[in-house]
Amino acid sequence: MAVETDESGWEVDPDDEWGVAVITTVGRQLKLRREAAGMRAGDFGVAVGYGEDLVYKVEGGKRIPRQEYLDRADEVLDAGGLLSAAWEDVKKVRYPKKVRELGKLEGKAVEIGIYECNSVHGLLQTPEHARALMEAAQPPYSADDVQRMVAARMARQSVFERDPAPSIHFVLEEAPLRRPVGGTMVQQQQLERLLEVGSLNHVSLQVMPTSSDAHPGVDGKIELLKFPDGTAVGRSDGAFNGRPTAEPRELRILELRYGTIRAQALPPRASLAFIEKLLGET
Repeated sequence: MAVETDESGWEVDPDDEWGVAVITTVGRQLKLRREAAGMRAGDFGVAVGYGEDLVYKVEGGKRIPRQEYLDRADEVLDAGGLLSAAWEDVKKVRYPKKVRELGKLEGKAVEIGIYECNSVHGLLQTPEHARALMEAAQPPYSADDVQRMVAARMARQSVFERDPAPSIHFVLEEAPLRRPVGGTMVQQQQLERLLEVGSLNHVSLQVMPTSSDAHPGVDGKIELLKFPDGTAVGRSDGAFNGRPTAEPRELRILELRYGTIRAQALPPRASLAFIEKLLGET
């Protein structure tokens, strides 16, 4: 069996206390079982098909193991499913803390309103589009970080599959839709994805044409999330220092701005027709 590199794990965020605790505990369990079986780290790495360096990092709580790593370790160490079961804890902390918190809010919301000005919003991105954006960052992310962030972004898109489904509203600027992020094929796939999501009965997708007049979103994106108990949280790049807010007066301001933006954008049906036209031009 070919020995894989240590790219098959993810770095642990040292500021994520819960994540560090979970991964440290799982790593300790793996090490104890390996030593009880009388296996050296190098031999164990060969048996599971991963590099020795990764074995040490996982056991030391420095690397987040993937599900296949735990499954192979369970088989090699004859753990009777106990190591495989650790994935239930690991999967809760495998993405960065900030992304987990955002995904948790989106997972609870009954209504989500988003205005995005500089790019296609993360909930709408294809994996290829997301990867191209992240690979363009400066200073550059490592290949491992890119893979982790893309996976985290795609995991958030499970919000579309919730039952009952939340009501989701998007307003996107025209310019980012025309930008050939990742090349022509990736751009085409991204436009097709927008048409697919925009056709869902619980999703409203609108385009703000570049030819439109000034509107309240020129200062940056707006996000509004409303929850079953009547509470809400919002954020805008151009208000309240960009921090999230649940204060009623500030939420009313964000709702007023978002409502005005939606009123100025193309209606949903015309927006989908606009995207189809762009797709035909690529």
